[in-house]
Amino acid sequence: MKFARIVFTLAGVWGVVVLTPLYWLFDISGRQYAAPTDYPHFFYGFISVAMVWQVAFFVIGSNPARFRPLMIPAMLEKFTYVATLLVLNAQGRVTASDMMAAVPDSVVGLLFIAAWIRTADAGTGT
Repeated sequence: MKFARIVFTLAGVWGVVVLTPLYWLFDISGRQYAAPTDYPHFFYGFISVAMVWQVAFFVIGSNPARFRPLMIPAMLEKFTYVATLLVLNAQGRVTASDMMAAVPDSVVGLLFIAAWIRTADAGTGT
């Protein structure tokens, strides 16, 4: 149980630390691609939804046994992003350096799987 608590709490902290600066550094992505000012609703929408997931990670980390079913969509959140980057790279729409964003999400997703397995016999925790 401690493992899952640590994994999800650290995932939430990591996500908040990595995502928060994007609210003010939108011009960085505009250097390689069309500026986010061309699609602010998608840019800020992505960050906002990702931030909400960090809150979900904190909730799961607060009581992994109770919130174990929420670990499945948490894994999907990580692996669908990785899969999206793989497809975009295969289509030549993102570069290999853009693929580096998949590394932390892949690692965290694998840790989520390990946490899910390790909490299998934990009961509901209530």
